[in-house]
Amino acid sequence: MRIAVIGAKGLPPRQGGIEHYCAEVFPKVVQKGHSVDLFAQSAYTGFPWHSRYSFQGVNVVTLPSLGINGFDTLFTSALASVLTVKPRYDVIHFHALGPSLFSVLPRLATTSKVVVTCHGLDWQRAKWGQFSSQLIRLGEKTAVRFAHEITVVSSDLQKYFSQTYDRRTVFIPNAPANYLDSDAAFPFVRSLGIEPEKYMVFLGRLVPEKCPDLLIQAFQALQAKNWKLVLVGGTGGTGSFPSKLYQLASANPNIIFTGELRGTRLAEIIRGAGLFILPSNLEGSPLALLEAMRENVPIIASDIAAHRELIQDDRGLLFKKGDLFSLKDALNWALSHPYEMTLMAQRAHKDILLHHSWNRVATEVTQIYESLCGWTAAAPTFRPRAVESSTVEYRQPTRFR
Repeated sequence: MRIAVIGAKGLPPRQGGIEHYCAEVFPKVVQKGHSVDLFAQSAYTGFPWHSRYSFQGVNVVTLPSLGINGFDTLFTSALASVLTVKPRYDVIHFHALGPSLFSVLPRLATTSKVVVTCHGLDWQRAKWGQFSSQLIRLGEKTAVRFAHEITVVSSDLQKYFSQTYDRRTVFIPNAPANYLDSDAAFPFVRSLGIEPEKYMVFLGRLVPEKCPDLLIQAFQALQAKNWKLVLVGGTGGTGSFPSKLYQLASANPNIIFTGELRGTRLAEIIRGAGLFILPSNLEGSPLALLEAMRENVPIIASDIAAHRELIQDDRGLLFKKGDLFSLKDALNWALSHPYEMTLMAQRAHKDILLHHSWNRVATEVTQIYESLCGWTAAAPTFRPRAVESSTVEYRQPTRFR
């Protein structure tokens, strides 16, 4: 089959959950014998807009960028949708609700099967103004009407589409990235003036809906002796919000901003953390949280549906969304109960090994393609959490003693 992918900024991935999703899934789809063209933004890839190159077998087609923050993805998605009309693609796969605004074109102008993956209700994000939010919401409605199949990354999103539109969707949970090997002596961590397992880490873009400001305030109120807070993430396209964070933390030498990290540095900073904190008000299926679970790091997260679905009560600690005192209490409890947090992290680690695999994601996505194109009898409609095999290997994490 020939498959077109629209909505990702490009490959290889930098910061961005959709780009990491595509980097994990589509090379595996290629390995199954299919051809994949992924339409990218020149501003993201760094290549001229007419460039074509291969990423692990995926054909990356670079399109021009407007240079207008927030609209590049819509512009390249519109252009890519036009470009898919002439070639014969079997499947055109849109990622995110904004780009799905243009799913109507291939549905009406081609015989291709249209698939949409919803990674989250993006129109709820604080960075979008009223007009942009309305466009994204229109993309959601367009996907509901014109997509042959919609996949979602959480059961909460599946419930949303069912209750709001009476639309059937396919739930395919995300999986964590496999970090590179890192130095067990933690040289990068120590170069920042912090000690392994004596710092809390936040990983994500510094945007209002992820609430790093709430975490900074809770950490300052806690005044935890010998502990530091490390915030890892980029600031591109987030307006003046990062400046407010820097000002909020300016008087506290125990709060460190690293900027965006990749490769061994990212692996080391997560593996060395004593706690992983995700205080978001809005998430689809947070890859950063899955990665921390895979790396055996104890979790504290807000009690939004996406987090409850992953950690529940026995794989991490939840606090009331947006509540400063609830977060402070959760941090205090975690520092006072290291053994209990260790047990939660072990259960979370085991759950990830049992139920979250990029190979499985790629297989289920491919099955949808093949079903729509008449290659198989039926696409999956529900992703059960049953263990695939009775011989799943589980090793005691070395960081717990």
